[in-house]
Formats: sequence, C-alpha cells, structure tokens
Amino acid sequence: MVDIAHQAAINPASARDVAPARARVPLAAVDTGQWRALAQRAIEPNGYYLPAWELAVSASARGRTDASALPAFDGSSTRLIGLMPVISLWHAQKIPLPALVSAHPYGTLCSPLIDRDAPIEAATRLLQRTREAGAHALVLNDVALDGAAMNALNQVLNRDGLKPRVLSSYIRASLDATQDGETLLRDALGAKKLKELRRQRHRLEEHGPVAFEVARSPDEIGPALENFLQLEASGWKGKRGTALVQHAGDATFIRRAVPALAETAQCEIVTLRAGMTPVAAGIVLRHRDRAFFFKLGIDERFSKYSPGVQLTLDLTRHLCADPAIASADSTASADHPMINPIWRGRFAIGDVLIPLRRNDPVVALIHAALIGINVAHDAARRMVHLLRK
Repeated sequence: MVDIAHQAAINPASARDVAPARARVPLAAVDTGQWRALAQRAIEPNGYYLPAWELAVSASARGRTDASALPAFDGSSTRLIGLMPVISLWHAQKIPLPALVSAHPYGTLCSPLIDRDAPIEAATRLLQRTREAGAHALVLNDVALDGAAMNALNQVLNRDGLKPRVLSSYIRASLDATQDGETLLRDALGAKKLKELRRQRHRLEEHGPVAFEVARSPDEIGPALENFLQLEASGWKGKRGTALVQHAGDATFIRRAVPALAETAQCEIVTLRAGMTPVAAGIVLRHRDRAFFFKLGIDERFSKYSPGVQLTLDLTRHLCADPAIASADSTASADHPMINPIWRGRFAIGDVLIPLRRNDPVVALIHAALIGINVAHDAARRMVHLLRK
C-alpha cells in the first residue's frame, strides 16, 4: 500500500505541502475582529478554536505549530462566515497525499466555526476553499459527529452526492449544566458514594479549611495558572515528561492563551485549597453557553482524599449554578475513570474523512493510508500499555 500511495502522490502533491497559498492563509493573517465575531455567531461552540487560544497554539505549542486557515466569506466577500484551521496530511502524519487535516488545538475538539446565520453557505464555501487549495479530501479529527457543524457539512455533502467516512469514534462524557447541581451529583454517584467523598473532604480539612476558588480576572488568573502548572508537573504527567511547563513551547502557549481569554471572560481556573495549599486545579474554557474542561492537575501527596474528584464536584456545582452555561464538554478520553461517573451526559466524537469530488480514486488511497496509520498506532498503544503493567 505504501508503494502505491507513493506513486499516486508524485503528481498530485509534494511531500512538503498540498495547498497553494492562494486558498490557505496564515492563521495570523485572519482578522481577529472578524474571527471573534464569527465565534460569537458559531452554530456550535468550540473553545479551542477561539482566536486567542488557537493563535497561541499555532505559534509555539509542541508539535502543533504553523497551522493555516481556510476562511469562508459570504457573497459580498466581506463577512467571515466560516473558519477551519488546517495543516497538510504530510504535516500531520507524513503521508504524501493531497489532503488537508484539521489543525489540532491541544484540546480534543476540532469542529470548525460555522456561522449560525448562514450554515449551508458557510459549509459550502469551506469545502470549496479546500478544493481550491488542491486537496482531494478533508480529514476532520475529533469532531462532534452529531454536532451542528458536522450536520451542516453533511447537508452540503448529501446535496453534492458525496459520502463522508467515519475513520474512528468514541463516546465522551459531558455535563448537562441546566440541572440542579446537587440533584445531578446525587443521581450520578448515589448517596453512599457522596457520603464517602464527604468523609474524605472532612479529613482533608485536617490540613486547613477547604476552599473552592475561581480565578477569572487577568490579575487573578496569572498566579492561578502558575499554581496549576506546578500541580500538573508534580504528578504523573511530570514523571512522564508530558506536563505543559516541561516544554518551552507548551509553556509559552498556555501562558499566552489563558490570560488573553481571561480578558474576554472565556477562561477561568478553578482551584481547591486545603488551608494555603492548592491540592487540585483545572483550566476551563468558556465559549458561548458551553464550558470545556481542558486539564486537571493534583497534588498527589493528597491522593487519598481524591482531590481531583473533589474539585470536579465543586466545578459541577459551579457550572450548574451559572445561568450562562448550558453544557460542559469533558474533552476527556473514552471511559475516563474520574469524569465518566460524575458527568453522565454522552456524545460521539470521531475522525471523519470527507471526499471533495465524486468517484475520486485518490480518496481511496488516502483512506487506506489513514486506516493503516490507525492500525499501527493502536498496536503501538497496546504494546505501551502492556509494558507499563
């Protein structure tokens, strides 16, 4: 398959890139005012494609730099109605075939921004821009399969006689924040489990009064972010070398993105303290009526008190009490052992291959190459899991 793919790629694409500059523009070239305005009209919230976040990711985050944008404008060519950050398939997975891939914004959601006032026009123009970029296919990773953005794209694809292919999918936890927080937690965990968690919290109070804090303002968020980064690096992520602060590019990205989003009330850091000691902290993005639980860090010296769970319980109450928030995306992996028992909502996330022309043989090559990569990655993950046992 590799030899066939290589021969087929000689003419349609170079190994460096697949898209002429005329159709793709640097992310930094997109007018941020227009981008922010589109985000406020987006048919589906995605905190990870807000300009302050994605520009910071693309500027310095490890393995995620140099994304381009496919911007879609209305008929007057003045109003931005769609935006999709992308990279080439070569940049994403070293596959020399003519496809574009959604740029990964660190958070596990890549649903594009599509104008709720013109969803079909926006989806049509985004796909047309992708064709003009020289791509034969578009790969959307980590999209909400039943979300409004994917629904708009599906309507256009059905109209044009094109059928997307789901490459992989999983079910992810979410929170219905329109419910009463206490009722939701009682229904999710049951009285016995909540009693045990209250007992652990009382024991945690032996180290000082337990307090849940929310940092929102730019003045508050800087120190709260540093506390979070220290907590994350002190645990298992630090041992594996995957904590944000351990890599200069990642540290630069998060220290740029969080304060910038705090200025527009689109990011907050929640912290659980025992006395003066932070024992758990999390970063939460906010886009329209949806929150996104980005990352959690805990002080593992307090692990017997379940600090991550305690923080998540308080966060659940906090979000349910906020009339501006209707739902929260855990942005967690499938079957996450901590969040799944607490946030009982579920929705499907997947990777989707979108063909851009009917009966295109190149799309079959792209599909085969991606399936082969997925099989290899799955085998490698299983091997790593066995070695860590």
